[in-house]
Amino acid sequence: MPLTAEDVDRFEAFRPRLEAMAYRLLGSASEAEDAVQETFLRWQAADAARVEVPEAWLTKVLTNLCLNQLTSARARRETYVGQWLPEPLLAGDPMLGPADTAEQRDSVSYAVLTLLERLTPNERAVYVLREAFGYPHREIAEILDLTEAASQQIFHRAKRHVAAGKARAEVDEATARRVIDEFLAAATSGRTEPLVRLLTEDAVAIGDGGGKVPARARAFEGALAVAKFLRGMFKPGKAQRALVGGSIEMYATTVNGGPALLAVVGGRVFGTISLEITADGIAALRSQVNPDKLERATRRWAATDHGEPLATIF
Repeated sequence: MPLTAEDVDRFEAFRPRLEAMAYRLLGSASEAEDAVQETFLRWQAADAARVEVPEAWLTKVLTNLCLNQLTSARARRETYVGQWLPEPLLAGDPMLGPADTAEQRDSVSYAVLTLLERLTPNERAVYVLREAFGYPHREIAEILDLTEAASQQIFHRAKRHVAAGKARAEVDEATARRVIDEFLAAATSGRTEPLVRLLTEDAVAIGDGGGKVPARARAFEGALAVAKFLRGMFKPGKAQRALVGGSIEMYATTVNGGPALLAVVGGRVFGTISLEITADGIAALRSQVNPDKLERATRRWAATDHGEPLATIF
């Protein structure tokens, strides 16, 4: 039976939640949009009048589509050039989804999305459905064709994995902004020592260029190694200017709800640097410079009033 206008409206009202769910499951906004659109096609082909709880039906369809996608994505990422990082979302992006609780905000943070890559598809699905969207284990079991006890066990295992990989307690927003300012000043100073002072001893720096923009295949580890890398990255030169195509304007912003720097060239987002800031210093820097993963950020940036840049380099 063809969908009625009411059926379409019901889906569209639920679409933002589905997109937020799919993004957390896949770490990719473009893949999340595709999964939600495929869910709509399945809804279109179903007999909606016989679906007792449309939201539950749509959640089950979407989750299973994402599970299939995660399985194939693992194979693709084995041949991915360099490090793989999630697609960044800027402040206000509706795909960030619910942010009423600390658990919901945490579940979409850049650090946690990176950690979710280490989980099995089932672990990731249970973690997202429970932690970010508050589904009871009874419903998660029905969505994933598990027993309720199995869902509980998978969730506790996934939560332990995520907790083990997270940095120490993060700092408040005002402190994070101060550290951002200090970091940019240190990074553009041409000296290593100011950067080392801002970093934790075990700091790491990871970059995703997707084979399209130069990025180290392995992470830099340790304060001194990270500081030397950053000093070189921010050092002005003809080669850097030629690579980016002009001067870079640096802005303080938020990416996936956390403190970040945005590198903008001619109105285009060239890269994001997400900082994991703790009471001990900057524990991790995750740089996204793969242009395929920055198109949505560029559109979002163009549609917002972002004020003057903190600095212009190169």
